[in-house]
Amino acid sequence: MSFSDRMKDLLDQGWAVSKEFAAKAGAKAQDLGERGILMLEIKQLDGQAQKLLGRMGNEAYVAFVERDQSSIDRDTPEIKAILQELAIIRETIEKKEIELKNRKPT
Repeated sequence: MSFSDRMKDLLDQGWAVSKEFAAKAGAKAQDLGERGILMLEIKQLDGQAQKLLGRMGNEAYVAFVERDQSSIDRDTPEIKAILQELAIIRETIEKKEIELKNRKPT
């Protein structure tokens, strides 16, 4: 085999390895991107839950101070609506966390 033939074979092998590496790197980048999106969505949902908790605290303040109510409970309409929203967010977060856990890095 001539020198030029050996060099051609080495270059062909190099291209094959490069293609394989590029394919693996692309899959890894996509996986990391999808995991990153899930983590971002979970953070956003956490933020929404925090805002709802703030709204619930504000509602308690308004009920006690401004409306001079002596008590509120989970069936108070304003509180009930917030608790329902929080339940939906909690369920969504749990589903996304399971999805993230099942999407182990490749």
